[in-house]
Amino acid sequence: MKPTQTRQPLEGLQTRDVGTGKFERMWIYPIPRRRFLHLGVGAAALPVASRLALAQAYPTRPVRIIVGFAPGGVADITARLMGQWLSERLGQPFIVENRTGAGGTIATEAVAKAVPDGYTILLTSSSDAWNATLYGNLRFNFISDIAPVASISCSTGVLVVHPSVPSKSVPELIVYAKANPGKVTVASAGVGSSPHLYWELFRSMTGVDMLHVPYRGSGAAMPDLLSGRVQVMFPQITAFIEHIRTGKLRALAVTAATRAEALPDIPTVGEFVPGYGANIWIGIGAPKNTPFEIINRLSQEINTGVADRGVKLRFAEHGDTVCPSSPTDFAKLIAEDTEKWGKVIRAANIKAE
Repeated sequence: MKPTQTRQPLEGLQTRDVGTGKFERMWIYPIPRRRFLHLGVGAAALPVASRLALAQAYPTRPVRIIVGFAPGGVADITARLMGQWLSERLGQPFIVENRTGAGGTIATEAVAKAVPDGYTILLTSSSDAWNATLYGNLRFNFISDIAPVASISCSTGVLVVHPSVPSKSVPELIVYAKANPGKVTVASAGVGSSPHLYWELFRSMTGVDMLHVPYRGSGAAMPDLLSGRVQVMFPQITAFIEHIRTGKLRALAVTAATRAEALPDIPTVGEFVPGYGANIWIGIGAPKNTPFEIINRLSQEINTGVADRGVKLRFAEHGDTVCPSSPTDFAKLIAEDTEKWGKVIRAANIKAE
């Protein structure tokens, strides 16, 4: 006959072995199996619930938008327009902070090293994509250290010539430049600037030889272009559109793959040079490891903003087009532009000054 096994009661005062030969008396209270399972599920859900609560409460204090360029430029204007929208929507100030220098890399590095809590974000642009190749000693990796949130706007460049240039179209300019190798001057806003890269892409695809004259910004180049001291430039539409409308400069083509709303009668470069397409995008990024719930909320609010008719009109006034995107789509755009402009920069052996 087998000895009867006695079960230790599931509740009451019991003796428990707590290790190293020690015992202690404690009260044990039963937990029904169903309740135990519910507690387990609840514990697993706590991280998700806390993240959702964090996103719903965000922001609880002012948010800084770090801009790598000076006040008054396209990037700064975009940051202030979107900052105002986000402030009104989310109930906290979104403060623009300009940290200029080194082609915007100082600002990007500051955000890359910031606490990933959603309270320091970056006004990022195409310059961040090409800076990865222009600068060989960056202390951050743009693609891995900055989390894409959403794109905001796209801005096309425009190929303009001084009225003294006889060319009335892109094909005529190519013929004229090839007939006068090295004699036609093309201005830029500096080595590695968008006008410079637009020109280098044009040169690589057409084989024309013009003399590149870099300035310290588009504003510095404008007087010489208007006076005819330099003859050609690929600036952003934003700063030059009034000079085009008044006839002080002749627009031959826009650099984007599609025609610009601000200049609907002006063709694209790609209509004459198949495959050519160049523009700059502006968006918002955040430090890597920023909670996805915060990134997603910012992305949704930004996309709501660029869909607003009033916001669209504000951007159109500056010659820009709104370009909404999800974080995933924005990440794809960044990767494609980094590769595309990296090839142009390496082929032309461009080094940041």
